[in-house]
Amino acid sequence: MGDMTNSDFYSKNQRNEANHAGEFGCTLQELRSLMELRGTEAVVKIKETYGETEGLCRRLKTSPTEGLAGTAADLEKRKLIFGKNFIPPKKPKTFLQLVWEALQDVTLIILEIAAIISLGLSFYQPPGEGNEGCGTATGGAEDEGEAEAGWIEGAAILLSVICVVLVTAFNDWSKEKQFRGLQSRIEQEQKFTVVRGGQVIQIPVAEIVVGDIAQVKYGDLLPADGIFIQGNDLKIDESSLTGESDQVRKSVDKDPMLLSGTHVMEGSGRMLVTAVGVNSQTGIIFTLLGAGGEEEEKKDKKVDSSHPSSHTPSATDGATGANATGNANASLVNGKMQDGNMENSQNKAKQQDGAAAMEMQPLKSAEGGEGDDKDKKKSNMHKKEKSVLQGKLTKLAVQIGKAGLVMSAITVIILVLYFAIDTFVVNKKQWVPECTPVYVQYFVKFFIIGVTVLVVAVPEGLPLAVTISLAYSVKKMMKDNNLVRHLDACETMGNATAICSDKTGTLTTNRMTVVQAYVGDVHYKEIPDPDSIPAKTLDLLVNAIAINSAYTTKILPPEKEGGLPRQVGNKTECGLLGFVLDLKQDYEPVRNLIPEEKLYKVYTFNSVRKSMSTVIKMPDGSFRMYSKGASEIVLKKCSRILNAAGEPRVFRPRDRDEMVKKVIEPMACDGLRTICVAFRDFNSSPEPDWDNENDILSDLTCICVVGIEDPVRPEVPEAIRKCQRAGITVRMVTGDNINTARAIAIKCGIIHPGEDFLCLEGKEFNRRIRNEKGEIEQERIDKIWPKLRVLARSSPTDKHTLVKGIIDSTQVEQRQVVAVTGDGTNDGPALKKADVGFAMGIAGTDVAKEASDIILTDDNFSSIVKAVMWGRNVYDSISKFLQFQLTVNIVAVIVAFTGACITQDSPLKAVQMLWVNLIMDTFASLALATEPPTEALLLRKPYGRNKPLISRTMMKNILGHAVYQLTLIFTLLFVGEKMFKIDSGRNAPLHSPPSEHYTIIFNTFVMMQLFNEINARKIHGERNVFDGIFRNPIFCTIVLGTFAIQIVIVQFGGKPFSCSPLQLDQWMWCVFIGLGELVWGQVIATIPTSRLKFLKEAGRLTEKEEVPEEELNEDVEEIDHAERELRRGQILWFRGLNRIQTQIEVVNTFKSGTSFQGALRRQSSVTSQTQDVTNISSPSHVSLSNALSSPTSTSAAAAGQG
Repeated sequence: MGDMTNSDFYSKNQRNEANHAGEFGCTLQELRSLMELRGTEAVVKIKETYGETEGLCRRLKTSPTEGLAGTAADLEKRKLIFGKNFIPPKKPKTFLQLVWEALQDVTLIILEIAAIISLGLSFYQPPGEGNEGCGTATGGAEDEGEAEAGWIEGAAILLSVICVVLVTAFNDWSKEKQFRGLQSRIEQEQKFTVVRGGQVIQIPVAEIVVGDIAQVKYGDLLPADGIFIQGNDLKIDESSLTGESDQVRKSVDKDPMLLSGTHVMEGSGRMLVTAVGVNSQTGIIFTLLGAGGEEEEKKDKKVDSSHPSSHTPSATDGATGANATGNANASLVNGKMQDGNMENSQNKAKQQDGAAAMEMQPLKSAEGGEGDDKDKKKSNMHKKEKSVLQGKLTKLAVQIGKAGLVMSAITVIILVLYFAIDTFVVNKKQWVPECTPVYVQYFVKFFIIGVTVLVVAVPEGLPLAVTISLAYSVKKMMKDNNLVRHLDACETMGNATAICSDKTGTLTTNRMTVVQAYVGDVHYKEIPDPDSIPAKTLDLLVNAIAINSAYTTKILPPEKEGGLPRQVGNKTECGLLGFVLDLKQDYEPVRNLIPEEKLYKVYTFNSVRKSMSTVIKMPDGSFRMYSKGASEIVLKKCSRILNAAGEPRVFRPRDRDEMVKKVIEPMACDGLRTICVAFRDFNSSPEPDWDNENDILSDLTCICVVGIEDPVRPEVPEAIRKCQRAGITVRMVTGDNINTARAIAIKCGIIHPGEDFLCLEGKEFNRRIRNEKGEIEQERIDKIWPKLRVLARSSPTDKHTLVKGIIDSTQVEQRQVVAVTGDGTNDGPALKKADVGFAMGIAGTDVAKEASDIILTDDNFSSIVKAVMWGRNVYDSISKFLQFQLTVNIVAVIVAFTGACITQDSPLKAVQMLWVNLIMDTFASLALATEPPTEALLLRKPYGRNKPLISRTMMKNILGHAVYQLTLIFTLLFVGEKMFKIDSGRNAPLHSPPSEHYTIIFNTFVMMQLFNEINARKIHGERNVFDGIFRNPIFCTIVLGTFAIQIVIVQFGGKPFSCSPLQLDQWMWCVFIGLGELVWGQVIATIPTSRLKFLKEAGRLTEKEEVPEEELNEDVEEIDHAERELRRGQILWFRGLNRIQTQIEVVNTFKSGTSFQGALRRQSSVTSQTQDVTNISSPSHVSLSNALSSPTSTSAAAAGQG
């Protein structure tokens, strides 16, 4: 079942419908379209079609009171016809697909080509040997051992490529598996209460079928769509679907539609399940999010493309709910489309009339099919842009590749010239035809030497280092409560410059707690001591809170030892009950004494009353009413207040004003919610008129006023301080009111009093960023976002707009890298748009998790800081490895190059090179990539997109160490035999055994690399390279391990490794020269980098790849005002032309009826060209819906900016 794709679902269901429509009185399609209606429309439709909900129950063969019979056959049939309550996940990529993706890496491709050439040439045995008269130049004295070993080089490179690819693919695969495991574990734990055969039972959510009668109660997350058939005071928070924070009141006769994925906020009742799985509203949104991307193409062939396109959706249709305003809607679609999923939303639009993709509907026409397929291929190209590191590495690999090519070309040219001059000029030989094969053989040999140089130049260990580093980080991040879903997110996080965080649950604990109270004429700034409160008052207080709150709200003991008590139910009431417990009292006995049935009358809390009251009958027959609610409202109705002795005293309006000023306002300024608890006694006769609410709720006696806060998580202020120190701006985006938001922001340290910052409400934000026509303008956003710190009362659309505005901003020279946290379904678009989306593991909805890159398993802001630390660590690890690897490469290339040109024989043999290159590098990548992060990483600013991968300091280190190593190797090569008093290895005759001379050179080379590995641990010019070395056991193991293997190779390697065993004193010299590396490292650290202006950095990413970096940097300073104006003119001219073109294209499109997307795509690509030309343009986007009425619309980037 798990692999069943969406398309199979649909096609199966479509087929089954025809067969089984007779068995039930309504089809899947009818129910689906019914669930898209809202409010009175739905009531009318149910009445007309089915005659009340009972009629619908009869048609679905279920009983409103008894539920389904629950026989296995009946349940199976229902699952077959109406689908299972299961949303199929995306098909995971197969291992082979992952392997294929890993092979696309540029460095790997360069390596593969080099390896194949080298392999091919090693097997090439040229004819015509033994023609002695043809040439005498020694073509490099290779012994046959070396010739036989020629293939090893190529094979070993291919082996390293295979290693890298398999490691990468395996990482991706295991990560995906882990994530799926986590998902399925979460899904299996969810249970829901249904009525079957008259019994109330709990079943797993996936077992719910259409026709089930489900019991819904406060706090439930509805698992399927249904119709409300009976219940009281049911209120639903539909914000996860619509983005509206107001609770929606459900009633059988006004709005009976209950949607999956929404939360029950009040009341209880029963619902008849009418749509499950992919046919429910959440399922439809999931499908729109492209849960089945690849399958859609298959389905396209099945579904007839001439779908009736006349469907004009009602204002709150389908999943669009409150986003029905064209703009918000576009943003919902576009959140997905930037990921190239445009085709999904289109295909789905064929099935879900009026789901979020509705704006594209009229643009679809019968002949649109062919154009569509082309577009599909095109739009699949626009995936998310490469992560910063990938981009820089690719660039660097290409730069190194080019340098290697140049070197190898020079080697070949020099060898050929040397040979030609030696043979034909010095020895005055003639070129005779029979000698051609021999000459060719020489040339081929020269070519092989050239390829060797190239192979040495390319850093094989690089892709592996990246993979290991990321994989290691991801594993460790799991321990730090970050579940990484996309590998590159971990490294992007290191470059983050802005974090937009939710307030509730992320910055705060989402546990309401009473922190201040005003009881008996005293304002306590913390929880009072129970003894200081009069017994009478305390008794009243405990009763008022225990009885006058939903009995479903409880405080349970913590799950784990030492954890916080669990709060169940309404959080505010939990806060009050917690206050009772803090006063060393207990609410359970009170509730047991007066169970829920005995409550005489309850006025439930609603947004009009802003208070809740419960009436109980006293033993003597009189009545007492307890009330609680927003203090400013309840206090207005109080005429008395309990004094310090617990006796009521008169409470006049002027007392009230004073109390507001002295107690309530100070509490609100601390970010507290103030709640007033009061009571009133009534005589038993005459019984009051309970329906006359105004009279009942007056003349109250105030017991106390409490200030409730959702406390800031204790670790958050420190985490935010770290972020700010690390150059990351934290912004708070919340639905709360602006005073509380500002108070919490000050507590967290997001804003500091006296700073220049903005705190805006959503309304004001929208007013400032939109022009007269109500369109969003990037220039206006640019004026606001740099100072904006708090956005209160904001909708999800505002969040998406803000994120998009910051990312698209060209105000700062570095493109901002934005991280966003979200938990609601409605945060999906913002999470997808952000560079890194964090979803909440505990409070987050499935849709949010699906759209995110990293899941915070503990919903805690400080885990984000850990993610930043790991991200920066990955970047640094790779820089460390590069510093080590490039030193090895430069030395090896120069040695191979000069050796080949001067002695016609490289002092370092192919197999030795391989040991150095492949094995040592692979191990070094392991050693350097697994350095644990330190707090020091958070002391610097983010690197940004166009900071080079190899800084000047690193370049200084690389070249400095290369100079040391080359000097010593050449000294050993040319005068080594005199120093050690041994035979010279230079110009040794063919087939001579390996010489001690060359073995010493090889050994010294390896020793220098080993000690340089320790130097490479620091890249910012620190002096103490041993700092924290024992915190990384892997590093120590590898250095010692490599040393041990090196001893074995030299002493016992023999012919294959071209080594002859060395004496102890020779060994000591090799190690001593190696140790010199550490001393030399200190010398290099002393040279100030600022003096070395001539050093160039490498591996820099430019803003737009077309602009060379030198120009880009100079441009920033040099553009003067006039030139800017001139450019503006150019932009406007381009834009004008663009608009005319677009309009013509649109008109033509409608005449010819071909796909409209083509025009849009071209529009977007032209726009992006104009941006490249200018670099200061403001993006001009076209929204699909407004493309005809106002081509200037910037409502959302309809065709995704690529």
